[in-house]
Amino acid sequence: MKQYPIKTIDLDTHETIAYRQSGDHGPVVLLVHGNMSSSVHWQVLMERLENDYQVYALDMTGFGDSTYHRQLESLHDFSRDVTNFIEKLALENVNIVGWSTGGGVVLETAADIPDKIQKVFLLDSVGIQGYPMFEKDAAFQPILTRRIHTREDIAVDPVQVLPILKAYENNDRAFMKMVWNATIYQLNQPSDADYEIYLDAIFKQRNLVDVDVALANFNISHQHNGVVKGNGRIDLVKAQVVIMHGAKDLTVPMSDSEYTKNVLKDQAELVIFDNVGHSVLTDNLDLLVDTLVERI
Repeated sequence: MKQYPIKTIDLDTHETIAYRQSGDHGPVVLLVHGNMSSSVHWQVLMERLENDYQVYALDMTGFGDSTYHRQLESLHDFSRDVTNFIEKLALENVNIVGWSTGGGVVLETAADIPDKIQKVFLLDSVGIQGYPMFEKDAAFQPILTRRIHTREDIAVDPVQVLPILKAYENNDRAFMKMVWNATIYQLNQPSDADYEIYLDAIFKQRNLVDVDVALANFNISHQHNGVVKGNGRIDLVKAQVVIMHGAKDLTVPMSDSEYTKNVLKDQAELVIFDNVGHSVLTDNLDLLVDTLVERI
C-alpha cells in the first residue's frame, strides 16, 4: 500500500486536522472515513485515483493524527470540521465520499454547504435515522425493545463499547483484529503488512463514546427513530446521492440504505455490490473504483 505523507490544517473549530492528498488535477474527491479507522484506510483508493483526480482524505477529530480538543455530541459536530476543511482549502464542486459513520458526516456537510458539493457518495453508510444501540440482557444479547442513546448508558455498554475501550487501553491488537475479521473483513483480509498499518491507525482513535453517542442520536429524516425526532435536514442536501452497499455487509443493514434511497427518491441511486461486505476497499477495490469513476 502506497503511503501518503500527512499534512495538517488549523480550523475555526480550534482543531488541527490531519489529511493526505493525491493527484493535482481533475475533479475534487474528498474521502471521509468511518468509526475505528482513519485516512490510512483510503490510501489504496487514493493511489487508484491520483492520475485523474485531486483526492483528499482527512482524519476526523479524535481519529488518526488529528487533534481532539472538544467533546463531540453529534455527527453534525464531526461535520463542522469537514465543512470548514472544504472552506479553508477553497475546494469547489466536491465529490464527497463517506464510509460507514462517515456517510452520516458527509450528509451533514452536504446539507450545510450545498453550493460546494457536486455529488455525495455513501459507502455502506449509517442510515439517515442513525445506528441504534440496545440495552443488553444477562447473556449480553440486545433487548430490541430498549434502545439506549445517552452518553451515560452508551459509555458502559458491555458488548459494543467497553471491550473496544479496553482493547484501546491495552493496545490489544489481537482482539481488534478478531473484531475486524468477524465484522468487516469476514470475506477478505488485507495483507499482513497493510493490516499492521491499519491497526496502527485504528488505535489512534480517542473518541469512541462520542461516535457511538452521535450515531445513536443521528436522525436527519422526518420520522422519529425511537429515541429522537427527525430534524428533516436531509431536505437540505441538494446534490445527487450515490448509495453503495455491500450485499454481505454485517455491520450496517441493507435496509438502512434502502430507506435512504426511498426518502431521496430520484435524487439518489442505490448500487448494490454483490459478494462485498462492509469493506469494498478490501473485498473488491476495482468495483469501487469503476463505480466512482463512472459517476464523478
